[in-house]
Amino acid sequence: MMTTEVKNLKGSSLARSKVQQQVINSLQKRHRQEKLFRGAGVTAVAISLLLVVLLFVNIFSKGLPAFWQHAIKVDIYFDPAVVQIAEKPVQQADESDNDFRQRDLEWRSSVGMINFNRLILDGLNKVIPDGQAHRRDLQRVVTSGERFAIRDMVINDPSVIGTTKSLYLLTDANIDVWLKGNIDRSLSDAQQQLSPKMREWVESLKAQGIIQNRFSFALFMNPDSRSSLASAGLAGAFMGSLYMMLVVIVLAIPMGVAAAIYLEEFAPKNKLTDLVEVNINNLAAVPSIVFGLLGASIFIGWFNLPMSAPVVGGLVLTLMTLPTVIIATRSTLKAIPPSIRQAALGLGASKSQAVFHHVLPLAIPGILTGSIIGVAQALGESAPLLLIGMKSFVASVPTSAMEQSTALPVQIYLWQGNELRNFFEARTSAAIIVLLALMLSLNSLAIWLRKRYEVRW
Repeated sequence: MMTTEVKNLKGSSLARSKVQQQVINSLQKRHRQEKLFRGAGVTAVAISLLLVVLLFVNIFSKGLPAFWQHAIKVDIYFDPAVVQIAEKPVQQADESDNDFRQRDLEWRSSVGMINFNRLILDGLNKVIPDGQAHRRDLQRVVTSGERFAIRDMVINDPSVIGTTKSLYLLTDANIDVWLKGNIDRSLSDAQQQLSPKMREWVESLKAQGIIQNRFSFALFMNPDSRSSLASAGLAGAFMGSLYMMLVVIVLAIPMGVAAAIYLEEFAPKNKLTDLVEVNINNLAAVPSIVFGLLGASIFIGWFNLPMSAPVVGGLVLTLMTLPTVIIATRSTLKAIPPSIRQAALGLGASKSQAVFHHVLPLAIPGILTGSIIGVAQALGESAPLLLIGMKSFVASVPTSAMEQSTALPVQIYLWQGNELRNFFEARTSAAIIVLLALMLSLNSLAIWLRKRYEVRW
């Protein structure tokens, strides 16, 4: 008996040791798998962050120099013999607005006929002694768009006539890229955009401090330009994007929030509402270029709205943003505890009162967050805008949503394809930085609103 019991005890002990060993081996295997999974996750995050850092470093390293641009200091004498204009019109008491606008337009047209290039060349002759002997090269020192800046000075303040003003005028784009070292200086003269005489002038004026690398307000204040590349700016594209975002905010957010409230709080649960919900989720995944095709066929083809107008771009982006706003709003409403609704109804509130007086105020932070993210996404879209004609060259700043314009993403696309790549590659990166700054600002605002008004249950 004793021998049998001892054997049984030894057998059971051996069995337990085998089970324990299997458990230990299984734990070790699971721990190894967990470590591998964690390592893979950390590696994936590290690679993602590295790629983001590389992207930002690449963009900022190329784009930041474009915020500074070379300009030459010139004393411009507004010679009365050249600037011969009538007195600036003033509206009379008995004069209608239309008559005054007509007189003012005629006066501005007469100012535009003045040869302001002569004033610039006279000023350049003072700092470049042998400029008169090389007049063709002298005309290329200052970008051609600066004559319009001088014209606007006369229009805004005719009292400058007869005076001398020290002005910093933008140099030609080729001079800017030469001084920034974006041109291979070892190339032969036949391959250089600047003549030997111009290169000699530029280096000398740079050494004397007459040509300086200054912060470029033109990048933000001027519209795009093809004749004066150094004067090309983002003002027109920025205003076009602003008008489009106003249309999106006015239309997409109220419509999206109202649709989400109805679907989540009031709509009956049947096949029709299920179909609507499925289609809303599908619309959120539709490529943005499809909305561009829809906008081109409906808003331009049927409603005859002006092509390349911010109002059309805003309507197209509204259609694209609506699903995002609806889905975000519904998710926020679902996160509100049912006890809030039940308590309001239990105290005698109607369904509408429970939703609009109790549920909706608590959901506002999440609704604002989703709406702002949707608007930020729309701000960076370019594919649908290309299909409605917003890739057209527009050399003016729009004053309304019905005028032709472009947008920041499209302006980036246009500049990237410019033939003067040495100059516009940096300018394209600068425009990307501006667009990223706007989008990050909107996303930061969404985060701040969520943190500021978030209610924890």
